[in-house]
Amino acid sequence: MTRARHETLGSADTEHEHRGPGDGGPPVVVSDDGLPVWLEPVVRSARTIAPEQLSRFLPPETGGRQAAVLILFGEGERGPELLLMERSGSLRSHAGQPSFPGGAIDPEDGDPATLGPLRAALREAEEETGLDPAGVQVFGVLPRLYIPVSGFVVTPVLGWWRDPTPVGAVDPAETARVFTVPVADLTDPANRSTAIHPSGYRGPAFLVESALVWGFTAGLIDRILHYAGWEVPWDQGKQVPLDWRA
Repeated sequence: MTRARHETLGSADTEHEHRGPGDGGPPVVVSDDGLPVWLEPVVRSARTIAPEQLSRFLPPETGGRQAAVLILFGEGERGPELLLMERSGSLRSHAGQPSFPGGAIDPEDGDPATLGPLRAALREAEEETGLDPAGVQVFGVLPRLYIPVSGFVVTPVLGWWRDPTPVGAVDPAETARVFTVPVADLTDPANRSTAIHPSGYRGPAFLVESALVWGFTAGLIDRILHYAGWEVPWDQGKQVPLDWRA
């Protein structure tokens, strides 16, 4: 890809590094320069996608706990892949669920409306999986979404794992395991189903790497596959029942 674009969250300037006004945090680089060609559909869709195209759960006008997740694309032995983790079963929120690395935006991360989500996504990914943020190229940010069950307002941050480093569960009290999932497995109709929760929730699910990915994470994956043009037709009538503990 010959085109380059460098920007902060919510801007379109040409600087390579950015700090918020009065922000003493580390500079943040956002660039889609030099990405693999196969990521171009993700870059393109991220520029124009609206919140309601990603989820029916949109942030309230006020309130909610600001958070961010890192949607990290890498390239493994079987081609494009995503980094996921399985949350510890002892956590109060979303215990035992596979998810993207991420968490609440701390004050030292900066303004949640500008650079805070980028710093938080990289910081949380390092704390949870041990990856080196220096090897991650942030190339985009998706619209903020809402998780009603936990009250989080989440900013999904898109990254390319330019220089992969070893990963694993850093703190067993927080992370049960860390794993990568080939995009080919996520698009395989045999691995796709609709999760059904007793509360009435229905949403996409993926059975990959001995894990059932559902909820917020699966919803984002489903929409990314769809808008990137990677989705393969699958049987949405195939159901996986969840219990109340899920």
